[in-house]
Amino acid sequence: MMLTKGADIAETRSGFGWNIPTHFNIGVDICDRPAAQHPDKIAIIDVDPDFAVTRYNFRQLRDMSNILANALSRHCQEQDRIGVLLPQGIITATAHAAIPKLGCIALPLFTLFGPEALQHRLQDSGTKVLLTNAMGAAMIAKIRPNLPDLALVISVDGRDDNAIGYADFTHGMATTFTSVQTRADDPALLIYTSGTTGNPKGALHAHRVLLGHLPGVEMSHNFFPQPGDCIWTPADWAWIGGLLDVLMPALHHGVPVVACRFRKFTPEAAFRLIRDHNIQNTFLPPTALKMMQLAPADLQPKFQLRSVASGGEPLGKELIAWGRTVFGTTINEFYGQTECNMIVSSCADLAPAELGIMGFAVPGHHVDIIDETTQTCLGQDQVGTIAIRAPDPVMFLKYWNNPDATDAKYLTIDDQKWLLTGDKGYKTQSGRIGFLGRDDDIISSGGYRIGPAEIEDCIQSHPAVELVGVVGKPDPVRGAVVAAYVQLSANHAPSDALADDIAAHVKTQLAAYEFPRIVRFIDQMPMTTTGKIIRSQLRQLAEKEAKDDH
Repeated sequence: MMLTKGADIAETRSGFGWNIPTHFNIGVDICDRPAAQHPDKIAIIDVDPDFAVTRYNFRQLRDMSNILANALSRHCQEQDRIGVLLPQGIITATAHAAIPKLGCIALPLFTLFGPEALQHRLQDSGTKVLLTNAMGAAMIAKIRPNLPDLALVISVDGRDDNAIGYADFTHGMATTFTSVQTRADDPALLIYTSGTTGNPKGALHAHRVLLGHLPGVEMSHNFFPQPGDCIWTPADWAWIGGLLDVLMPALHHGVPVVACRFRKFTPEAAFRLIRDHNIQNTFLPPTALKMMQLAPADLQPKFQLRSVASGGEPLGKELIAWGRTVFGTTINEFYGQTECNMIVSSCADLAPAELGIMGFAVPGHHVDIIDETTQTCLGQDQVGTIAIRAPDPVMFLKYWNNPDATDAKYLTIDDQKWLLTGDKGYKTQSGRIGFLGRDDDIISSGGYRIGPAEIEDCIQSHPAVELVGVVGKPDPVRGAVVAAYVQLSANHAPSDALADDIAAHVKTQLAAYEFPRIVRFIDQMPMTTTGKIIRSQLRQLAEKEAKDDH
């Protein structure tokens, strides 16, 4: 464990110091090292769509990753990109242990990506080898002519017209492998941003990124690990939240990881999985939490989990209160980005949650609020850009093939370099960081600067609402007015009366200037593949409506 629990956040922070070795390899750290220490300890609990279970210990994970590394070494050189287009499962974990051992760069890819999303990532990265399944191989076959760098496609489902079979590819390979002695700063992972605006950019991370994540993971899971811990997330391992907030840190600490491939995420399936495997720790994205909250009360069992963490979108008081009732613990909110993750977190074991506030800067990370115009750090309750002081072990190396975007991500103040998140926030009296929204999400209305999160939280508590996104609609008088786009729950129909009721709900619960003057009902909320609302699409709707009004 990197963190030592103090009496409060200040004491915990003062007792922390980074110890990043010159040489470090993710694959060795999450696989070979724990296999040497406790070879028979369970590493992966693999649950298939029918809930059948296979358990793999660290010795097996090491041997399987060495077999794959030996097979890949015949085709790849150091820093070649190797794509992993697979759901959660033992082969996915094997790949993410094997690829860094080779000194290659892993490219995690989401199985729900369409051909355009895959083509952009594979083409931009120059990926040489791809591990996937039959479905993925069939999709890749359609775009293969546009991927001149892709030399080899391997399918875990066996040989077909589009790929060679994984079993054939790895047949006869040795269970021993001498890993490349990588430096902590050598590249290891290329993770593309979820792309709420513009084309996704590839964030290139070094091997040290795993060590940089550990304090935030430990804090958000109430000083993880503890005896009996077992962790799961529905977040796909293709994303930084699944891969580096759960899989890799857990394996680093020798904690079992439940890998589950739901055919479709449902609250009932999630509750069953937690119960069946005595899961003690989970990262549940806000969308998953909201879906579980909406399940009928008689289908919501009561648990006594040790930790529940959530990040990606702000949580509201309704979800926090529900979580205490159902999970028996306070949900710890954390914050970060693909480029610089897990740098802010709450921790129920250190201090009670401050509703509506993300949490403290995690020990080891210097987080501040910056005014980009005046290039100054701001004081308490002043709104500015959330920024992280560089260098930092969890910070990305660069954007792949995009030096201009990399340069634009940083700002220098008094010879000190800061990474700009593009998110607006403020510091509270308690020293926590409050989140207002993406820079583009802030609504300027009649002289007020309004963040959408609090309004969305309020509207979400209305019984007719399943999902809501709040943006500013251009207005000639106020500059913008608050517009709420609502996806209704089942058994509720759109009507002017319901729109008025939702607006009144906000007006009575929040400030008068925050209530939505526009409430629109939509059939399907635009979402990223990571479950975040794509507010840029909602803004386009609002802008079109404003033009049509005139």
